Amino acid sequence: MLNVPTDLPENVRLTDSLHYTNYLVDGHLKEWKGAKAEVRSNILMDENGNPILLGTVPDMDSEAALEALESAVNAFDRGRGAWPTMKVKERIACMEVFAERMIPHREEVVKLLMWEIGKTKSDSYKEFDRTVLYIKDTIEAYKKLDRRSARFDNEDGIWAHIRRSPLGVVLCLGPYNYPLNETFCLLIPALIMGNTAVFKPAKIGILLITPLLQAFADSFPPGVVNVVFGRGRKIAAPIMRTGKIDVLALIGHSSSAVALQDEHPYKNRLRLILGLEANNPAIILPSADMDQAVKECISGSLSFNGQRCTALKVIFVHESIAEEFNARFSKAVDELTYGLPWEDGVFLTPLPEKDKPEYIQSLVSDAKDKGAQVLNTKGGQMSKNYCYPAVLYPVTTEMRVYSEEQFGPVIPIIPFKDIEEPLDAIAASEYGQQVSLFGKETDNIGPLIDILANLVCRINLNSACQRGPDVYPFTGRKNSAVGTLSVFDALRSFSIRTFVATKDSEENKALLNNLTQGDDSNFMSTEYLL
Repeated sequence: MLNVPTDLPENVRLTDSLHYTNYLVDGHLKEWKGAKAEVRSNILMDENGNPILLGTVPDMDSEAALEALESAVNAFDRGRGAWPTMKVKERIACMEVFAERMIPHREEVVKLLMWEIGKTKSDSYKEFDRTVLYIKDTIEAYKKLDRRSARFDNEDGIWAHIRRSPLGVVLCLGPYNYPLNETFCLLIPALIMGNTAVFKPAKIGILLITPLLQAFADSFPPGVVNVVFGRGRKIAAPIMRTGKIDVLALIGHSSSAVALQDEHPYKNRLRLILGLEANNPAIILPSADMDQAVKECISGSLSFNGQRCTALKVIFVHESIAEEFNARFSKAVDELTYGLPWEDGVFLTPLPEKDKPEYIQSLVSDAKDKGAQVLNTKGGQMSKNYCYPAVLYPVTTEMRVYSEEQFGPVIPIIPFKDIEEPLDAIAASEYGQQVSLFGKETDNIGPLIDILANLVCRINLNSACQRGPDVYPFTGRKNSAVGTLSVFDALRSFSIRTFVATKDSEENKALLNNLTQGDDSNFMSTEYLL
């Protein structure tokens, strides 16, 4: 039995035991009879003051991980497998089946998103719906990509039929803050392009994946998708050591990405698709609309408690407007509603990581010891599972919060007199994902855009940093990313250009015509997918 309180709203109450024992390998849900890992929710505490127990999942070992890897390797079969050689329209059909089988689990997944990671009810629904839409958009983008390939080129007497082919076997590791959407933004394009995959959910946000395992098994050929549970050192590291992984697809921290790369014996041929940490700044110029700047900085810094790689992690504000901005921003922070994820109108929720409140408090204490003040009245108020957002000012380079990605509810504000100060800080940063620029005067904003375009990959004018819409490129410079993730770019990231070529002669043209008009080759196709 679960030790979840029973006096909760009916639509969020968990009444059944969530002890999940299966994993997916070679197209079958197999029962794990070994060790189990507890899944606890930091949303509420039990009678002993510990995060409540939601259930258990398999705590799998290296042997099981390698079994899943061999399943993926066999399904790809060095490019000869049924999945990588399948017609494009047939892979699309499989993906369409999966999307339809995923939809009935909406309420179950949303409920677990709230319980496992503390995401608000509205944002949990958005994550699920956005993921389904991403799958459908990916299908349409793949059709468009395939249409462009449904032709022949002739250059210098050489006919060429150019298409995109899969890369091989993918190890897919998603993040806890978007355990469904961002994970599937890796997994879905990898699969539809003909790759096979081993997927391990993040350490938090595990149970919410379990309702979808049967849909994976029913929608794709055996071995195409394999889902395992456990710690990275027992699952991911042994898989990488085999050298059989062709693509490491990871959204997380650069330290994890580096450690896994180091395990691979053939780094030169390992393709990397990485979404890593960021330290996105806001720059507020004297001409900024104050109402807009405050509103966007609240959203940018504290949506999902700041636990987003795209969150605003530091705010540079011109000293001429710093006093007014600080007062209005601090007041707005204190007016934010804290509560449980399913409560109406709630903005701030408990933190899913057990040790995160203490870490946030350590950043606040360090900044105060070095001269910063907590500007908002509630700032830094702490409970066992939360630390209320602290607005710190003035923050200097000596403070930990200046250089560490806090990934939580603390907002450092830095005054500047000369625009070169924030520009120098952004240029010196190890990260380069996005920036938010607030102002109205084009003679100031124009030159800044020209510089910032070489330091980050997205410049948000008078708006918070964000990922969407998913059709736009999502990437970063320096330590923030490798590869580009968007609906279209991800298809390219998980594939490589391949083509058939022949000299221009009547015999060869006849051969090409016969190949494209017959059923002897799935690759050679000029079919126009609608």
